[in-house]
Amino acid sequence: MVTQQRSEETCTRILDAAAASFSRNGYDATGVAEICRVAGISKGAFYYHFPSKQTLFIALLERWLDELDGSIATLQAGASSVPEALTRMAEAFQKVLHTADGNLPMFMEFLTAAQRDPLIWAATVQPYRRYQLWFATLIEKGVAEGSLRQMDPQIASQMLVSWAVGMLLQSTLDPQVTDWTIVTRESLRLMLTGLLPESVA
Repeated sequence: MVTQQRSEETCTRILDAAAASFSRNGYDATGVAEICRVAGISKGAFYYHFPSKQTLFIALLERWLDELDGSIATLQAGASSVPEALTRMAEAFQKVLHTADGNLPMFMEFLTAAQRDPLIWAATVQPYRRYQLWFATLIEKGVAEGSLRQMDPQIASQMLVSWAVGMLLQSTLDPQVTDWTIVTRESLRLMLTGLLPESVA
């Protein structure tokens, strides 16, 4: 039990050290030796947990997405309608912007590395497709229940995912000048107005 706990703690230290190093120096410029130095571990301990820097990088992406999925699931639970579920999504997104810290520069690193590495590309594009399917299914439900106007669910879901990615990119490039909490809430409200039936909008 103690050994398992120590192993998990070491794994977390590696992930945290890698996130800090990748955010500061970039994925390509960061070597395993630097991650080990920051984490205070040996290379043997590193390779015990991760076969390569690439698998560690993908594990960071998965950890970030797990946190985002948990926030969305918690806020969506109990929503009485599809518009309310979409509105609650904005709350989850605001939490991402508030708590991301080093994750926002990491988001840029994921996109950059995905351009050059097929495995990282596959790991990065999969959640985009999953979120598009999730939104499309949600929008289909909203159209069926009459809380959303008639529309192409695929196009609407791609719009919502594009909005989320665009917000992340802008908040990464310009984190201090704009209050992204307000922009997130109001821009989603404007989009939702376009999705509602004309009698409601």
